[in-house]
Amino acid sequence: MMKYKGYVEYFTYRNPENYYGIFNFICDEIEDGEIKCVGITAGMDPGDLVELEGEMVMHPTYGMQIKMSSFLVLPPEDKLSTERYLASGAIKGIGAALAARIVKKFGNDTFRIMEEEPERLAEIKGISGRMAAEIGVQILEKRELREAMIYLSTLGIPNSTAVRIYERYKTDLYQIMKTNPYRLAEDIRGIGFKTADEIGAKAGIDVSDPKRIRGGILHTLKEALGEGHTYIPKDELLPRSASLLGLSEQAVSDEITPMIMDSLIVVKEDSGVFLKTVYFAELQAARKLKDLKDAFSDRPLNGPEKQRVLALMEELKDEGIALDDVQTNAVLEAVRNGIFILTGGPGTGKTSTIRAVIRYFDAQSQIVMLCAPTGRAAKRMEEATGYSAKTIHRLLEVNGASEQDEDTPIFNRNELNPLEADVIIVDEMSMVDTFLFHALLKAMTPGCRLILSGDAAQLPSVGPGNVLKDLISSGVFSQITLETIYRQSSGGDIVLNADRIRRGISPDTSAAGGDFYFVERSRAEQIYHDLVLLIREKIPNKFGIDPFSIQVLSPTKVGNFGVLTLNEILQSEMNPPAKGKSELKRGETTFRLGDKVMQTKNDYNAKWVVRGVNGIEGEEGEGVFNGDTGIITQVNPFEKSLRVLFDDNREVEYTKDTLEELELAYAITIHKSQGSEYPAVLLLLVDGPRMLFTRNLLYTGVSRGSKCVMILGKWSTVENMVRTDGEQKRCTALKTRIEEVFSELE
Repeated sequence: MMKYKGYVEYFTYRNPENYYGIFNFICDEIEDGEIKCVGITAGMDPGDLVELEGEMVMHPTYGMQIKMSSFLVLPPEDKLSTERYLASGAIKGIGAALAARIVKKFGNDTFRIMEEEPERLAEIKGISGRMAAEIGVQILEKRELREAMIYLSTLGIPNSTAVRIYERYKTDLYQIMKTNPYRLAEDIRGIGFKTADEIGAKAGIDVSDPKRIRGGILHTLKEALGEGHTYIPKDELLPRSASLLGLSEQAVSDEITPMIMDSLIVVKEDSGVFLKTVYFAELQAARKLKDLKDAFSDRPLNGPEKQRVLALMEELKDEGIALDDVQTNAVLEAVRNGIFILTGGPGTGKTSTIRAVIRYFDAQSQIVMLCAPTGRAAKRMEEATGYSAKTIHRLLEVNGASEQDEDTPIFNRNELNPLEADVIIVDEMSMVDTFLFHALLKAMTPGCRLILSGDAAQLPSVGPGNVLKDLISSGVFSQITLETIYRQSSGGDIVLNADRIRRGISPDTSAAGGDFYFVERSRAEQIYHDLVLLIREKIPNKFGIDPFSIQVLSPTKVGNFGVLTLNEILQSEMNPPAKGKSELKRGETTFRLGDKVMQTKNDYNAKWVVRGVNGIEGEEGEGVFNGDTGIITQVNPFEKSLRVLFDDNREVEYTKDTLEELELAYAITIHKSQGSEYPAVLLLLVDGPRMLFTRNLLYTGVSRGSKCVMILGKWSTVENMVRTDGEQKRCTALKTRIEEVFSELE
């Protein structure tokens, strides 16, 4: 690392959100007298005299540049440098002519005047008292940002993270960093408890300080959310938190009651410890479910309604759609109840039943809204029913994230601005987590029907909760499961084998020329070779499927057959480097023009646009979500940015700070594939932990394919998965809250 002193001449690029910038740097120490610099530029303006630290690097396209790691803005050294700064446009309202008059009037005392006596600027012709005050505010804000960046750098905090800290806390950051840096782990994305703990140690906070213990407990509870739980039993929370903190379980236990009194946590059944927000999400969801159900309690299905349903069944028969008695009863239950749950595996007629339900309510001039948890699932729902469907987030009109928590979305549709619907139908309900379900319920009013469709045998949601299973096991709501398989003409072996797996029977691979295959393989080299051969030649030639539409699925992220390794191999085969094909490296991953990628976390502030003819921007909005997949359509290595066109035609730009939210998606985990359907699926099942390699994981993976499913791996692994019907138990309490709420008045 070298230090350089010089002037910021101008910016060629600057991201207003994360302050990543590219600027022209005038420096006598540089051979040519100037050079391009890149890095986080928060607190830097054109015209600034700066001392920066960085390394000289050769960019393959843009030549020699300085990769800046830190900088310090220095006060102007003379009248010329002061005027240069003011004339640069750094201060809104001051141009070259006005800058010259200010410096002529105040000379080397200019900056002191602007910081300490800004009202004196009104002595200059062309500056009013109001303008002088506004200039003073700008100068103060810029100074505060610079000082904050310098202070945070002394604590070893990278510039990109320091920017987020300043934007969140402003000048309160000094007090927070000195007294309770553990707030950072709760408030700032990208800062974990360990980082906050390191800052706390530098600030001299004692290891047994209650604030530190609270931070450790909250971190442990948040970790549990990531594992799918909505609470942790106290006898599990104490040792986990104690291990994290390096303290005794008693020291942790002593802080539980004060945290309850401060409304940070709730302790309920079997000493289960909840984050307050999670506890009330389940409780309020249960109360809203009761309101929705009770709105129809006094409305039994009358004669005319039943006759209209039966008449619809006859109409559907005339159109070649025959529903059996169970499906007909499901339609009747959907009409009769405020809340109805329809479950069943692939090919059991859920879609036909839902189409009949929609037809009935549509004929009664009812407003029906269809939604699903992911863009792919919504698209499938729309194609299958012929009616418009949206993601739940778009239905609720997501509008960025909360200022207090980047992981909490703001929805325009809520209890104050409810959805104007008579019927809401949710598909792929097994994927819906506690928070999203609560948000949907808040936007509904009693008198609106809620119909939930899903497959209870699939994996639970990625987010916390086990909503569909809790709703079913509560026994409170009308629910019908479809079991008879009808869909066999297309994807017949896939459907039959998915059903066999669901019932604990090994799949049948004896059918010749079908759509379900197994290839015994164990050696990594052979599997890699066959994988590429199948994607590039065999499956496209036999089924007429585009190679990019074939999805590789694996149970794991790491290892020889994890998605990280598989993506590296498949990228080199499917989208190799080529002259003129731009690419961008982040960590160990190279993103290349044309790559297949996936969003890995919910980003409620990400801006998207849908472009029309000739690239003209049309619809726009915010929010890109975990599991959304797309293709890289543009890469700018110099700006370290790229654009992704997602499946629903939303285009999103990623910068240096948001690239961490993207992964290659030639191969994805089975969990990430939930709610999606692909023309062809290649499943790699070789070896893995018994707790992970379960029946419902295999069932979910197999049921993702519509025309072809092929398993590469060990047959013994497949059989073991079929026999392993257990899944990791989730600690959730929605069922308990429902039982409590529905028994309150009994």
